Amino acid sequence: MKIAVDAMGGDFAPEAIVEGVAMAAAELPENVTIVLIGKQSVVKELLRKYDSQTVASIELVNADDVIEMSEHPTKALSQKPNSSIGIGFKLLKDGQVNAFCSAGNTGAMHVGALFSIKAIEGILRPCIAGFVPQITGGHAVMLDIGANADCKPEMLAQFGEIGSIYAQYTFGIDRPRVALMNIGTEEQKGSLVAQAAHQLLKDSRRIQFIGNIEGGDFFAGKADVIVTDGFTGNTMFKLGESFYTMAAKRKISDEFIDKTNYESVGGSPILGVNGNVIIAHGISSPLAIKNMIRLAIRQVESDAYTKIAQSLA
Repeated sequence: MKIAVDAMGGDFAPEAIVEGVAMAAAELPENVTIVLIGKQSVVKELLRKYDSQTVASIELVNADDVIEMSEHPTKALSQKPNSSIGIGFKLLKDGQVNAFCSAGNTGAMHVGALFSIKAIEGILRPCIAGFVPQITGGHAVMLDIGANADCKPEMLAQFGEIGSIYAQYTFGIDRPRVALMNIGTEEQKGSLVAQAAHQLLKDSRRIQFIGNIEGGDFFAGKADVIVTDGFTGNTMFKLGESFYTMAAKRKISDEFIDKTNYESVGGSPILGVNGNVIIAHGISSPLAIKNMIRLAIRQVESDAYTKIAQSLA
């Protein structure tokens, strides 16, 4: 198994990325290799501080260009084919790596996935999934958390199916409970889009739909899959992540609040595309990068994207 990592993507790249890769490499199973993509001279120099056993499971691939955070995704990808993101997607498309991870330009990662490995046939819109810690243990898969700000009811219903398959195979949940985020638990509550999505989810025989949940149920352990549009999902997800930052500033230590720290999972997968693509926070620390790689390994092992494709065939 080969996991490709963009060495140049992120606010603290390449130093934080290389350190996180080294942390992950020290604990890797024997069958896993990390492919580090970036300016080879820079990355080689950063790797000198680590022992030969750690570096042995890391391969380097040179990339002369970098897509900056502020660049337009589509223009940057077309004008910089030799960027670390461009080369990462080429390796993924050609089957030379099993997953591609980056803390770089989120738009470029999303567009790159659509242009290279493409959306699974039948997918209305690929989405980004986030992992919400639950007070009962484990995480709920929340989708969308930012790729699609405006969603039609049919898209939300499909998110429920995609999330259910992902939770089943990646987290080993036999019958994932799927819920729609809404402003009330009653069936008739919410916007016209939410009401229509509720009916579609309710009528679906592919999922175990448990109805609406509210914002107060976000961490309550009521659902394994939380369905929402990308605007609402992104807002709620970032609010949830802020709990850790606020607690740390107030010198509050709590085991559950610690799980809302973005570093604890490290990344968010793009679901609905023909491959494993994981996006990390631009502010990613070495620990976040290490955990992103662990998530990538788990996702490759689950083969969830193939299961999604088979379900929609």
